[in-house]
Amino acid sequence: MSEQTGQIFLAPRRRLSVPSLWSVGAMLIATLVVLPILAVIWFALTPTDNIWPHLWATTLPRYLANTGLLMGATGLLTAMVGAGAAWLVVMYQFPGRKWLEWALLLPLAVPAYVGAFALVDFLEYAGPVQTLMRSIFGWENAKDYWFPAIRTRSAAIVVLSAALYPYVYVLARAAFREQSGAGYEVARALGVGPIGRFIRVGLPLARPAIAAGVAVVMMETVNDFGTVDFFAVQTLTTGIFSVWLQGGNLGGAAQIAACVLGLVILLVTLEKFSRRKSRFFASARGRRPVSATPLPGLAGWIATLACFLPFAAGFLIPLAVLTSHATDPSDWMSKGLLRALGHTVTVGGIAAVLTVLGGLFMVYGVRLSGRALPRILMPVTAIGYAAPGAVLGLGILVPLAAFDNRVADFLYETTGYDPGLVLTGSAAALVIAYVVRFFALSQGAADAALGRVSPSLPMAARSLGQSAGGVLRRVYAPMIRASVASTLLLVFVDAVKELPATLLLRPFNYDTLATRVHERASLEKIAEASTASLMIVLVGLIAVLLLARANR
Repeated sequence: MSEQTGQIFLAPRRRLSVPSLWSVGAMLIATLVVLPILAVIWFALTPTDNIWPHLWATTLPRYLANTGLLMGATGLLTAMVGAGAAWLVVMYQFPGRKWLEWALLLPLAVPAYVGAFALVDFLEYAGPVQTLMRSIFGWENAKDYWFPAIRTRSAAIVVLSAALYPYVYVLARAAFREQSGAGYEVARALGVGPIGRFIRVGLPLARPAIAAGVAVVMMETVNDFGTVDFFAVQTLTTGIFSVWLQGGNLGGAAQIAACVLGLVILLVTLEKFSRRKSRFFASARGRRPVSATPLPGLAGWIATLACFLPFAAGFLIPLAVLTSHATDPSDWMSKGLLRALGHTVTVGGIAAVLTVLGGLFMVYGVRLSGRALPRILMPVTAIGYAAPGAVLGLGILVPLAAFDNRVADFLYETTGYDPGLVLTGSAAALVIAYVVRFFALSQGAADAALGRVSPSLPMAARSLGQSAGGVLRRVYAPMIRASVASTLLLVFVDAVKELPATLLLRPFNYDTLATRVHERASLEKIAEASTASLMIVLVGLIAVLLLARANR
């Protein structure tokens, strides 16, 4: 009550805030993406038959040691190759520099498991290398000479590095190109040589980008199944397959999967922690781009060879081996090949569309809602990309199969009709796995694309009576079309190459190009594996060329 007028003032009632459809949809999408990870953790904590002591006493140390060694060695080798090649193409002029700058991206089109059997075929006893050696030196059999073993852990490291170094190369090249040339000119004036300029100037400034690329490489190494299985290297991912599919123990497989998740989370945390106090800023005034220094004579040709070797190992040799085995036209019409191509395109295409639409819907819904919980959940959805396909397969198949069975039982009891397993009995489980696995790509691209649109444009559209959906269709969609198309392409290519989740979740007698390559290569049917591999490489090659053109 007011002391002067005696009037009573009542506090205004707070209106109950009802979440919008966009906010609810964003929360639902984020929950669905995170659920498989939570399912794996739940299975690991509540096993029906706890074999953890047995795993720890027998195979788990070997799985951990091999996985850690593969991650560390592949990360180190890709950092050296990727950063070194990026430094050369940005800082120096040498013969073939222009085409090598883009050729170094092409190994992204070749999955590591394809490179694995191509390398074995190239170097084995009946392959062209040893055959040429025997013809030159007159050797009659393998007892007359020494040749290193091929199917080893070291060979797996080389194959993985050849396939994955472009992740480091792309980020390092962008970091070197964005640096100012003034720092290098000062270092050169002070008498610092080329190696010193790389170590003291270029490397510290590019370290965050290189570390991010190496982190992606190490996560892809953990995810790999085809390469390590082909080379008989027992890792945590192969352990999941062995304990679950061969041993029939879900809890044990989930516990191994939890170890993989722990490694990935530790890796990401260490990468962020290692550069938490590193801050490098480029001067906004008088910034000069880096000018490439000509390398005359022998030095230039050495630089050309240094850049050519990774390209040859990651793309040229696998492509040559595949092509040599796929010359018979009948191989291209072999039974099941076109069906596998159709399955791959269909499932990958549906997954790519759903992933991009889901990421765009979630990011837009979070921006509209303004609530704290959706903003907290949005970064968590990125964990799907860090989680290996085998882990996601485990977290999706079991809950989805239980849900499928409950729905089928309910319909049978109420209507007398048995629909069967609708989700796990079809390719729907594969689509869900691909969406969860690559959702981070769509979410990140959508967030960056929407962030580049000036806020005044959607505000003006809303003031003219446009709904939230109308603003998205008429204002945002035309301006982010290129980013959406690039993301759609990336998700499709990654889905085409995905092997572990596909092996776990595909229905019976449902082949994709990736599973066909793995099965035929395991049976030493190189010609049949080569045709499917070339189809995968062709799809990836088109995507890489389009992306390279867009990033000129």
